[in-house]
Amino acid sequence: MSNKNLKVKCPKCKTEFNYYKSEYRPFCTQRCKEVDMGNWLTESYVIEGKDYSLYEDDPEKLIELLEKKDQDEDF
Repeated sequence: MSNKNLKVKCPKCKTEFNYYKSEYRPFCTQRCKEVDMGNWLTESYVIEGKDYSLYEDDPEKLIELLEKKDQDEDF
């Protein structure tokens, strides 16, 4: 165990704790870690991005869009 002392707030419950003493980093407890994981699994959290599902019925259009995206990222 480390003697380091870094006080941080849990991203879930905002409780202050010693970062180096928590085995559930960056969370303070297993409960906070599991609640956060549950939010990801139930898709309560969303990372914004382009919705390509609109093109499921037209795979050629989807391929065209993805290739254009790749070309745009090259610059």
